[in-house]
Amino acid sequence: MALVKKGSRRITVDGRIYRWKIRRKPTYPQVLIWSPLTYAVEYEEAPGSTLVVTTNQPHPSNWFDAPASPVLPSQVADTVRTARDRGWAPETPGPPFQLDQSEGFISSNKMR
Repeated sequence: MALVKKGSRRITVDGRIYRWKIRRKPTYPQVLIWSPLTYAVEYEEAPGSTLVVTTNQPHPSNWFDAPASPVLPSQVADTVRTARDRGWAPETPGPPFQLDQSEGFISSNKMR
């Protein structure tokens, strides 16, 4: 899975250039706060395996106006380092590498 360049942002982490993107339109579970915000990261020079990060916050476009913080480039850089430490090889083709950082996320299902 390759990221579309339109709408993605470049970031340099430890001398390597990556692209990252948050899906503009949330999924149905995200608007209902059943699942948290996710974003994808790939190595720009030789895209291989994509990093898919699950955050611990709701998508900003949720229907309940639940507060959401922006994903900062510094957070993305930290996430890339964590994923690489856990075995993500961004230049090697393969399935998406899932990094779940959703601990502490409270879905609307749990609020009932």
